[in-house]
Amino acid sequence: MTEKLSEATRGPLLDPLFQSGWEMVEGRDAMTKTYQFDSFVEAFGWMTQAALWAEKWNHHPEWSNTYNRVTVVLTTHDVDGISALDAKLARKMDSLI
Repeated sequence: MTEKLSEATRGPLLDPLFQSGWEMVEGRDAMTKTYQFDSFVEAFGWMTQAALWAEKWNHHPEWSNTYNRVTVVLTTHDVDGISALDAKLARKMDSLI
């Protein structure tokens, strides 16, 4: 069962992500990051790779693509906040760059 991250576990899991450009979403227990690529094709290719992992883990992002930018919001709707799955998917997304 997925659980919302406790205050004690947030720091160790989320601080490295904040250092890599992730930020909290104002007014929500969610985090966001915008990735920029050289072209639409690169952005879409990255989204395709990320989508395969999201599907494998059954944890799907809120995201949008505008030409060479992809904005991602991660939260776990089942627990109404950030879970370890969000941190895991964020790390995977960063590694795909």
